[in-house]
Amino acid sequence: MMQIVGRCAAATLVVVVWAAAASAQQAPRMVAGCPVADPVTFHACAVAKAKAFNPPRTPDGVPNISGYWDRLYLSQDIEEHDRDAFNTQAGPSIVIDTPDRRVPYQPWALELKKKMVATYISPLASCFSPGVPRWVIAPGPHQIVQTPGYIFYLLEFAHSHRVIPTTSRPHVTGRIRLFNGDSRGRWEGNTLVVDVTNANGRTWIDNAGNFYSDRIHVVERFTMMDADNIHYEARIEDPQVYTRPWTMASALVRNKQPDFQLFEQACHEGNRSIEGSESIGMQIYRGVTPPRR
Repeated sequence: MMQIVGRCAAATLVVVVWAAAASAQQAPRMVAGCPVADPVTFHACAVAKAKAFNPPRTPDGVPNISGYWDRLYLSQDIEEHDRDAFNTQAGPSIVIDTPDRRVPYQPWALELKKKMVATYISPLASCFSPGVPRWVIAPGPHQIVQTPGYIFYLLEFAHSHRVIPTTSRPHVTGRIRLFNGDSRGRWEGNTLVVDVTNANGRTWIDNAGNFYSDRIHVVERFTMMDADNIHYEARIEDPQVYTRPWTMASALVRNKQPDFQLFEQACHEGNRSIEGSESIGMQIYRGVTPPRR
């Protein structure tokens, strides 16, 4: 049976805290010489920059993308959005290849998306791992650690982590479904390509309720634009929810603060603090009256 994000999801005060912190950040206007106001323009510029850049290498000869990183675009809404009741910054759509720059939902899925936030509690507010493709635009600092044959990708948020093998091995059996899916990486020239399957369909792409099912298949591409910036592209398909495959683009910007490290973030699966704040959070977000339990 299809597992849909909407089984556990809408906005809460926990999300308000994250959104308020995010809105306080001043987004850069340029990254690696590329303007970021329009992700389509940024994407084209980033691809050209990456082709011209010879990245530093690990001892085994692959590009060295290790380090601490910050997300370029916020994860409040991957589609174009105004400043909202969460005091979140307005932002452009990071969907880059559909005619209207929106997620290409099937009609039934679009109707569900419209009422998702007013009906369900956000999985991220519930302290579940963000899933893919949200991972690269997820809140908080990011860390990438490389060893021969593996990429370890860590998030400060909810102690989330991914282990990405970069040697040839098959995906896990289809009977296994995971919050972050099952990742298998390979190097294509200077690009880390990560094939992600086996998601459980219980996470969202953003706080606005954009969602997918357990049939999602994501192909991520990480390419260094220069020594301090990684261009990120995710190709997403889900025949249960979308009318066609689509692509989102973002970037990771190196955090160069001296002695920086990830903190222990006391958010955990099963967090119950949202129970008392859910109704307030929902009213703030959409002006709706929360249902009685």
